[in-house]
Amino acid sequence: MNDLMNKIQNNLSTFSKGQRLIAKYIIEHYDKAAFLTASKLGSTVGVSESTVVRFATELGYAGYPQLQKALQEMIRNKLTAVQRMEVTSDRMGDQDILRSVLSSDIDKIRMTLDEIDRNSFQSAVEAILHAKNIYILGVRSSASLSGFIGFYFNLMFDNVKLIHTNSVSEIFEQILRVGEGDVVFGVSFPRYSKRTLKALEYSKKSGATVIALTDSQLSPLSQTADYTLLAKSDMASFVDSLVAPLSVVNALIVAIGMRKQQEISETFNHLESIWDEYEVYEKLDNE
Repeated sequence: MNDLMNKIQNNLSTFSKGQRLIAKYIIEHYDKAAFLTASKLGSTVGVSESTVVRFATELGYAGYPQLQKALQEMIRNKLTAVQRMEVTSDRMGDQDILRSVLSSDIDKIRMTLDEIDRNSFQSAVEAILHAKNIYILGVRSSASLSGFIGFYFNLMFDNVKLIHTNSVSEIFEQILRVGEGDVVFGVSFPRYSKRTLKALEYSKKSGATVIALTDSQLSPLSQTADYTLLAKSDMASFVDSLVAPLSVVNALIVAIGMRKQQEISETFNHLESIWDEYEVYEKLDNE
């Protein structure tokens, strides 16, 4: 945070009047500025879009998107729920909310497809396929992703442990015996969970292979993981957008399923007979 703010402060004397207005707004409202387009930032402070773009280049960035990215990285784990609500309100305004949210999610999937490391993805697949035990951990909103992973992994493997996360001590009791040959799959997005991070750090020290599903190489999970699967989330909304992360999870499940196709076919044939016998699913009669 200090690097960017120091750069702005140190260059104040060289800025034009309009650029000083931008600088003042960013210093005082960096949490909101990080999610404004150049046009919106300009109209907010009363300058033209081109003035905003020149401001970014004055700071040494190739353009405004690079400055915006630097601001977003700076505050990645700092926005409170109330701040996120305010940012959402500022961004959405009177727009068609349904279109805005779905369009934003589409953009997150596109960015994820462009930025995800294929080698890390394939290495994660291999590690999971050869793991002695597979531990899956995600808390708060990320628990929905870890539960989804756990559901399908349980159909493909007999060595899956979905960690229940009511407390820090409970997590460590469940990963107490983690060690070499095991894989620990951790999921967390801003604001990053300390419980998840501590569990991954412990697992790494214990010799396990750590896979992280998170949003950035700057994520604390990424610093601990052997393999990082990057998926864009929308930290500027008070609702965590997990559409892109779920798409990555789907791809991971499909990739593993293709490698275990024969075994999984036998499992599902067996399950179908059980589901029929115990009437698990409602059957619709063909009329």
